[in-house]
Amino acid sequence: MNEPLALIAAGGTGGHMFPAQALAEMLLAEGWRVKLSTDDRGARYAGGFPDQVTRSIVKSATTARGGLTGKLMAPFKIAAGVSAARAEFRKDRPSVVIGFGGYPTIPALAAALTMGLPRMIHEQNGVMGRVNRLFARRVQRVACGTWPTELPAGVQGIHTGNPVRAAVLDFAASPYQAASEGEEVHLLVIGGSQGARVLSDVVPAAIAALPDDLRGRLRVSHQARAEDGQRVTDAYRDAGVSADVQPFFTDVPERLARAQLVISRSGASSIADICVIGRPALLIPYAAATGDHQTANARAMETVGAAHIHPEVGLDPAALSQDIRDIMSDPAQATEMAAAALTLGRPDAARRLYDLVTEIM
Repeated sequence: MNEPLALIAAGGTGGHMFPAQALAEMLLAEGWRVKLSTDDRGARYAGGFPDQVTRSIVKSATTARGGLTGKLMAPFKIAAGVSAARAEFRKDRPSVVIGFGGYPTIPALAAALTMGLPRMIHEQNGVMGRVNRLFARRVQRVACGTWPTELPAGVQGIHTGNPVRAAVLDFAASPYQAASEGEEVHLLVIGGSQGARVLSDVVPAAIAALPDDLRGRLRVSHQARAEDGQRVTDAYRDAGVSADVQPFFTDVPERLARAQLVISRSGASSIADICVIGRPALLIPYAAATGDHQTANARAMETVGAAHIHPEVGLDPAALSQDIRDIMSDPAQATEMAAAALTLGRPDAARRLYDLVTEIM
């Protein structure tokens, strides 16, 4: 096997997995072999990875969550994972190891460190996560998706942007069509790869408070957790709103391109997708995010006029409803917000990240 091997390690959420998938697609296009190291939870979000990517499920754990027994056992699980990764690397030595955050990346990055392999990390958020912070001083490059990113003292980051999948790039900079009077208005509600209960609680109520003429023209795509799906569907039906409610949309890029407005959490991957396609947004940062990183992620869009931020604490359906009404009834404002979002888009982020991979190789 003469092709270089890239080992991509990513944690168990879409926020880690989607940019990892984008880099994998780029590496394959450049003639590399690619392996993905993740855990069982991460494997659920690996369905979009190309078939050529070899999957490896690793043992890992965190001492930050779980009961006393889980915390006591975590170091032993991590050590087992590192040993397994080292054994795998000896059989098929990676040319470079790239970590995208999350505790399932610990075994691969630790094995790369102890074996002296080229290694780098990519931080998606404006505040660096715990695992990436642990390795930030022990890698050759620290790539940053959000800028500025809060980094440990003495660590220099390189702004690459957050890579987006090929499915998103297919709709990059799609022309924005502001809703005209009497026409359908498409609204997309996404809460990250795992949904968001607060959006299911508040958004249907906000939409129900809209004027009859606007509410009747709405076509809502709402991503809701499976356990919330029926009540969200019922709430839209009772409000006379046409809504497609699902726990996971496989065609988010297409729905984004069709939308006149997006209501979303401000996870790094969600913001990257919104900005590459270019759509106005109402952002509701996850209040419990580590270091409040979702607010840091959202700030850039707010600063350029592409989004309005609604803090989760004290989230008011009436205020959200007013924002929806103001944007949807002002095509000029909506169009300006869409154009502003495009200024933050980094459709070449995967290429920038690939260039760093080749540098350290």
